[in-house]
Amino acid sequence: MVSGQERVRAVLEHRLTQRAVIGVIVLNAATIGCETSAYLMDRAGGFLHAVDRIALAVFTVEIAARLFAYRRAFFADPWNWFDTVIVAIALVPASGPASVLRALRILRALRLVSAVPSMRRVVSALLSAVPGMASIIGLLVLMIYIAGVIATKLFGEIMPERFDELPRSLFTLFQIMTGDDWGNVAQAVMEHKPWAWVFFIAYILMSTFVALNLFIAVVVNAMNDAEPSPAEARTQAELAEVRQQLAAVNAKLDQLLLSREAVTADGRADPS
Repeated sequence: MVSGQERVRAVLEHRLTQRAVIGVIVLNAATIGCETSAYLMDRAGGFLHAVDRIALAVFTVEIAARLFAYRRAFFADPWNWFDTVIVAIALVPASGPASVLRALRILRALRLVSAVPSMRRVVSALLSAVPGMASIIGLLVLMIYIAGVIATKLFGEIMPERFDELPRSLFTLFQIMTGDDWGNVAQAVMEHKPWAWVFFIAYILMSTFVALNLFIAVVVNAMNDAEPSPAEARTQAELAEVRQQLAAVNAKLDQLLLSREAVTADGRADPS
């Protein structure tokens, strides 16, 4: 006999239920965005608030159902904690000192990450790449700091609005690293020191084309090492089963060939 816990779990894991939750998340994110429009709030504010409350009720019921269906296993999944925290923030009354939490309702859109398996794999891969990215961030910070000290010493008097002090130089170099207006900055400095292009080209090559591409390499490597999707896992399992069947067929063919060679050899050995 199927228990109530198993029935609730089957409903939660059904494809239609998962798609319905994703649809509610997308709809709620859209209505929260519509609330930023004074025009829409004047004409449909009540409807938008009603949709928001209904969506929050759906999320709360879903979390409660998952807690009932999985019991202790619910707390073993970090994505369940993620969803619970987001829904709990939405349940806090948005009045008085907690009024800032009203703006955080849009965080409910992040539930799309936990609801869509492909997004979960991407986030998991990014989190697994954090240790490698931390080393690259340290290298990048060191490079910007060294370049900032050099730029302050060399260009502080020429262009004080950009390089008069170390904090301003660091901000300017970060801006240059993103490719924002670096040509005008370099041109202004080169009017006084024509050789300054060497500094800017070397800095851009090291910070943008080397360090930032290392970020991409680490993330791509983490994505390759991430666990396959259910469809990919099924395909790999089917391929493994086909390989086993082919190996069994080859073994039988080898046995038949050996038996045939043995019969042939016995026939040749018999003088009659």
